[in-house]
Amino acid sequence: MVEVFLPEGNEAHVRQTLEGQPALGIWHERLGDNQLMVKVLLKTEDTEAVLDALKPFAGEDGFHAVLLPVEAALPRPNAPPADGAVPQAQSPASDTTSKKKRRISREELYADVAQAVELTPNFVVMVALSAIVASIGLLKNSVAVVIGAMVIAPLLGPNVALALATTLADGALSRRALKANLVGVAVSFVLALGIGFFFATFQQAVRIDQIPEVLARTRVDLGDIALALASGVAGALTLTSGMPTTLIGVMVAVALLPPLAAFAILLGAGQRVPALQALLLLVTNVICINLAGVVTFLLQGIRPATWWEAKRAKRASLISLLLWVMLLAGLIFIILFSQQSVRLGGYSDAV
Repeated sequence: MVEVFLPEGNEAHVRQTLEGQPALGIWHERLGDNQLMVKVLLKTEDTEAVLDALKPFAGEDGFHAVLLPVEAALPRPNAPPADGAVPQAQSPASDTTSKKKRRISREELYADVAQAVELTPNFVVMVALSAIVASIGLLKNSVAVVIGAMVIAPLLGPNVALALATTLADGALSRRALKANLVGVAVSFVLALGIGFFFATFQQAVRIDQIPEVLARTRVDLGDIALALASGVAGALTLTSGMPTTLIGVMVAVALLPPLAAFAILLGAGQRVPALQALLLLVTNVICINLAGVVTFLLQGIRPATWWEAKRAKRASLISLLLWVMLLAGLIFIILFSQQSVRLGGYSDAV
């Protein structure tokens, strides 16, 4: 439901603007203080077109457009007639509407993402707790504890926000997403670094790089690239469809939090070579998640509202895609080269 508030005298203009829009119902109500309220009932995928059509009213004093979720409505949308008659054929406009991408509007998506990159005390605390739990889980070789850390890690929002900011060429959102990402990485790195240092100091008999859960994060292959790409696509699709993000947030955290914790732990323990291998996995995952997010947003048809913004966003998206693809290609070369070197080294040792 879109509720539009604006001064009286605009009723005819609003009717004309909304004419032809795929609305399920339109109602007008006069309020006090010479205010007019217009309610428009829509399918989720049609909200963006209606909100874009209402943008010219934004210059009016007292104009507000509020988007509210609707759990259910009677009669049901597209329900057959009660008398059992055969439904009439759809018009070309309705055919076009049915072919639209099944996603929420640009404004809804932006609001969700912008909220997820807010640097609140809760965000920092949750990142810190997830880093501590993940580090302990890796050192104790406990898969269950590592999964628990990924459940509480708020890493989905900042990474998907960066991909959305690139798609819309939104510099402000990009800066906020980068800031949230850097703060999350820094907090996790410092805490895991300290845990690795103290563990190596008091548990000198245990080699951290030989713990299976840590060792798994020092081996990068093409399967890790596929996992990170799938995580990025899932994160972007989840946000654009308006679905709950908890489970997909865990999937993104799988690709980011354990490699980051393993890198910091190994570095804190003074084991630099395996630490660099864990860092390679982390960088690979970051690149894949952002690349997959940008591609998914573009395929979902997410564009800025105005043509000049769309032109700038298209250029920014192309540059971003080219950059991410080049970085990914370089990392794939490094991964394949390192695997070949390991095979040759193992063969030489055997000889």
